[in-house]
Amino acid sequence: MFKLFLLSFLFLISLEASTKSSELLKRAQSYMKSNSTSDTFRAYDDYKTLYLRSMVDNDSSLKFEALKGIVKSGERLSIDVSKYSQELKTLSQKSSYNKPEPKEMKKSKHIEDVHVDPLHRLKSVEWREDTLLLEFNKELTSSQIEHFTLHDTIKGRYRYVFDIKTAMLTDSQNIKSNDIDRIKIAQFDPQTLRLVIDHNAKIEVAHSIDSKTLEVKLKTKTSKVVPALESVVPIKRDRGKVIVIDPGHGGKDPGAVGYRKYREKIVVFDVAKELEKILESRGYKVYMTRTADKFVKLSDRTKFANKKGANIFVSIHANAIDGKHANKVHGVECYFLSPSRSERAKSVAAQENSADLSDMNIYGKDSYLNFLNHHNTVASNKLAIDLQRGMLGALAKRYSGVKDGGVREGPFWVLVGAQMPSVLVEVGFITHPTEARRLVDKNYLKTMALGLADGIERYFANN
Repeated sequence: MFKLFLLSFLFLISLEASTKSSELLKRAQSYMKSNSTSDTFRAYDDYKTLYLRSMVDNDSSLKFEALKGIVKSGERLSIDVSKYSQELKTLSQKSSYNKPEPKEMKKSKHIEDVHVDPLHRLKSVEWREDTLLLEFNKELTSSQIEHFTLHDTIKGRYRYVFDIKTAMLTDSQNIKSNDIDRIKIAQFDPQTLRLVIDHNAKIEVAHSIDSKTLEVKLKTKTSKVVPALESVVPIKRDRGKVIVIDPGHGGKDPGAVGYRKYREKIVVFDVAKELEKILESRGYKVYMTRTADKFVKLSDRTKFANKKGANIFVSIHANAIDGKHANKVHGVECYFLSPSRSERAKSVAAQENSADLSDMNIYGKDSYLNFLNHHNTVASNKLAIDLQRGMLGALAKRYSGVKDGGVREGPFWVLVGAQMPSVLVEVGFITHPTEARRLVDKNYLKTMALGLADGIERYFANN
């Protein structure tokens, strides 16, 4: 009788999940019709959820739709979705269904005469000291760049304009700086991207092309141009929230040691301090599990969060991999607590758990994880998704090649015992040359922290 009840229960859950998947797919497709970046992010998240469901349910049709959506939304957001694109290609080749042959349409003479060059797509906008870097998906030529200066003698304003031919972007962008009044990038016409630098005084402007990148050097009489970080997320703030930030490792435990001997414990502490500063400026009560380079036992970190009555617990770490793959593997990831069977999650968890084995051996820890009360698992999963989305959204606007490592579940001992939603953030691979250099760059860390702060606020706004 019990077996019959259990089978019926599982069947009902399966039916419910199927219905939810169809609704989720419709919602994602609806989001993709919008030109809004935030809606595209929502679609991207929905497609990632559908992809995970398709894997669990072994549903190849759902997997095909999810992969198509991930690739389309990811490319629009300039997120590296190459692995999903490759999987989609493989799935398409294996697919047994036949697509209906498209009906042949007669082209008008006018359409036949039109020639459209393949467009250059703007991938990222990044500051390097006083130089604005616009990176495209393919090489630029000097003939594509036209620039001119407009001087309004009545208002005393100078406008420096760059037109990039056969180029496009997804969304208009305003770029803030401390010394220049206004910088904007927008689609001037279907074939032209326009960069406008507007200021109340003359600026020294010089530009050059380096392969796929347009470099625009800007110098005012006062000082170098340093971008001011600004949140792009509309926020509904609750100043009563308490946040505990946990900079991983510390003291005798350096964490991973990567490229050029950069140490994880220092990198994650710097990110945590920036995040603390941003969250406090927004009115939150923030505590750090360590405020200096000292060792704190893993079990004591969540005890501290519980004692402070935290609403969320965010543990910050940097990933690492052996020398053989160090030049290839990179990306940002978020994990939430679960006794995962994934080998990748176990491998990452083994690194982060290794500092504190005094309380229980590995077998004991795995057994304990399997019997945990997972009342916070769903909330932690949601928090992880919002943090991942926040990081990607902030970083992809300024830096090229930012890779989405995804949201995963994993057996992280540092999260055990937390009485609130808790996640572990891997801010990048300290063993990857490019990512490691970025992880010790102050502007990059500020951008990363801003993305995490926006993700936290998005989580609070929606939950």
